[in-house]
Amino acid sequence: MANKEILMNMVALTILVITLIVNICMQLGTGVIFVFWIEHVFVIFLMLVLLVILCFTALTVPTTKKYLETKYNKKHKIAMRECSNECKEKSVIKKLKEDLMKFWVMAHTSSPQFVMGRSVTCTASGAFCLLAAVTLAEIMIRSYLFPSSFKFCSGQSDYLWSIPVVLNTHTIAVGIGTIAPACRCFIAIAFRCPKKGKICMTEFKIEGYWTQKLIELKECPLTFSLPGRRLRKLAHDIKNQVLDCCIGMQIGVVLVSKFVRIISIFLVSKGLTCFHICSKLKRKLKPINSISNPESESGSNSGSRVGSLDLSRFVLYLEGEEVLVELMMKKNCDDTDHWIRMGKKGQPKSLIKLIENPNSSRGFNGVGEFDSDKIPSLDCEEPPNCWALPIVTLTSICIAISDIDRHLIKQLLKAVSEGLPYARFVQENSDVKGDLMNNRKAAEMVWVGVDLYHKWLDVDLNKLKVEEKSPKEILEKLSDTAKGKFMEPMNRTMRWCFKENPSQLPVKAQAANSMYRISKTLLLEIERGRYKTSEKLFEGLYTMISDIFGACFTNLQEVIIMECLRSTIEEKEESVRRVVSLLGKTRKIMKILGKRDIPCLARDQMACIDEWRVLKKQQNTLPFDSSSLDGDLTSINPCDLYIPIDCEKGAESKKESSLVF
Repeated sequence: MANKEILMNMVALTILVITLIVNICMQLGTGVIFVFWIEHVFVIFLMLVLLVILCFTALTVPTTKKYLETKYNKKHKIAMRECSNECKEKSVIKKLKEDLMKFWVMAHTSSPQFVMGRSVTCTASGAFCLLAAVTLAEIMIRSYLFPSSFKFCSGQSDYLWSIPVVLNTHTIAVGIGTIAPACRCFIAIAFRCPKKGKICMTEFKIEGYWTQKLIELKECPLTFSLPGRRLRKLAHDIKNQVLDCCIGMQIGVVLVSKFVRIISIFLVSKGLTCFHICSKLKRKLKPINSISNPESESGSNSGSRVGSLDLSRFVLYLEGEEVLVELMMKKNCDDTDHWIRMGKKGQPKSLIKLIENPNSSRGFNGVGEFDSDKIPSLDCEEPPNCWALPIVTLTSICIAISDIDRHLIKQLLKAVSEGLPYARFVQENSDVKGDLMNNRKAAEMVWVGVDLYHKWLDVDLNKLKVEEKSPKEILEKLSDTAKGKFMEPMNRTMRWCFKENPSQLPVKAQAANSMYRISKTLLLEIERGRYKTSEKLFEGLYTMISDIFGACFTNLQEVIIMECLRSTIEEKEESVRRVVSLLGKTRKIMKILGKRDIPCLARDQMACIDEWRVLKKQQNTLPFDSSSLDGDLTSINPCDLYIPIDCEKGAESKKESSLVF
C-alpha cells in the first residue's frame, strides 16, 4: 500500500471514529443512554486510544518498508551469490528448493502483516480490543442476571422484536471482530515469552524507526513559501513545535504499548506454564511406537536441512528484534515443504505425458521445424514469436486433421490447456520490454476459440475436417483462410506503419500470420514426402508441440528465481509461495528436461523462441567431413553437435565451439 493510500485510509478511519464518538456523547448528554455510563465512557476512551495507536503506527510504515526492502535486496544478492557457488553435484531441483527456502524466510519475515503483527503496538491494540470485548460481555451478563438493579424505561418500545435482534447482531459482530486482534496479541506474547514460567522483561527503549519519519519531517523545509522573513520563521517554529509534540506522543504511545505488553505477558505466562506442563505430561504418557512415521522423518529431515542451511541468516528483523530471530525459526517459518507437497497434488499429468513423448528429440528439434525461412512473410517483416502462439496454432491444425482418434485430440487439448499457464508465466517474466504483448494476446484469443468451440478465428475446424479429406487440402484451406484474415484488419497505411515495427501488428493479424507460415511449412514437408498420412502428420505436430513446451520449460528455474525479486514487498510472500507451489507442480517436468541436451545460450536467449530457431538452423546447416569420422556415428553424443552462442564464460565457449567426434 502506497503512502498516499495509507494517509487516505487513516483520514477516513479518523472521520468515522470521531463521528461515532460524537454520536455516543450526544446520546449520553441528551439522556438517550441513561444506564452503563461508566462502561460507555470507558469504551469511548479505548476507541480513542486505539485510533491514536493506529495513527502513530502508520507513521512507521514508510520507514520500516524502505528498510526491509533494502535489507531484502542485500540478502537476495547474498543468496544468489551462494547459489552460484554451490556444489555442482547437487541436482537442479534440490538447489532450487534450497534457494526458495531462503527466499521464503526473507519474504515471510519481511511481510508487512507479519512485521506489524509482532510489533509492540499491535500487541497493545489487541489487548485493548480484548478489554473492550470483556466490557461488553460484562454489560450483557449484568443486564441478563440482574435486571432489577437497573432502571429501564417502562412500557413497550415501538421497535418491538427488532431490539434484541440488533443487540445480538452487534454482539456477534464484536465477538468476530475481536478474534483476529486477540489472536495476534497472544501470538506476539508467545513470541516474547516462549518458555514456561519465564517472562521476557522488555527494555523500555525506543527504537529509532518509531520516530525517524517525524524527525525527517522536522528537518525538511516548508513546502510552501510565505512573504516576509518573520512569517516564515513563525511558520517554521510552529511546525517544529507540532512535530516535537508528535514525537513526544509517539514515544508515549510506544512506552505505554510496551508496558501493556509486559502486563499481558505476566497475565498470560501462567496459562503458558500450564500448557507446557500438560504438553510434557502428554509426551511422557504417550506410548513409544517402534514403527517410524515417514512424515515425522521427513519433517525431521527438513528441520536438519534448515539447520544445515542456517536460514537464520536470512531472517529480516527490525531494531530491537534481535532476540526474535531464533524464535521465528523455531516457529516454523519455512513452509516450503508444505507448499511443494500441495503443488505435487496438482501436477499436470497430461502435460507430463506430452513432455515424455518418446518421439521427442533430445535437442528439441521441433522448435526449428514448425516454421521455414523458405516461406515469405505476408506483406511485412516477420514479427517476433512467443512460445504460446505456435503451440496454439499447431494444436488447431491437429484438430482439423481427419482420421485421428478423438481420445488423442482430447488428451492433446488437456495437455496444452495445462501447459499454457506455465508458458505464460515464462513469457511474462522474460518479456520485460513488452515486444511480445500482441503475440501473447493473439495466442490467448485463439486458444479460447480452439479450446471451447474448436474454432480458429471463427473457422470451424470440425467442419473443415469433414469438407476437406486429405491433410494437404486441409492445410491449403487453412493457409488461404489465414492469408485473407491477415488482410482484414489492416489498410495500406497500417501495413506501411507495421513494416517499421512488425511486433505491433494487430492481434488477429499475428494469429493469421502464424497459421499461414506454419501451414505452408507443413505443405512443403508433405511435398517432400515426410508426412504421407494423417497419422504421420499428427505424430509430427504432436512432437513439435512437445519440443516447444520442453524448450520453453527449460527457463522455469530462471524465471522462478526472477519472480522472487520482481514483486513489491507487500506481494513477496504470496509471490514466493506461488513459485514454491509451482516447483511442486513442475518438479517432474524439470527432471525429465534435465536428461535432455540443453544448448549453450545466454539467459535472455534461452527465453526467446526465435533464438532457439536460429540455433537449430545453424545446427542443421553445420558442415562436416564424413571421412574424418573415426568411429561409429551412433557413439556421438547429440549435445556435442552444436555451436554455443554467446556463452557467459568465454573460456568455456571456446572449448565447446569445437566439434567433438
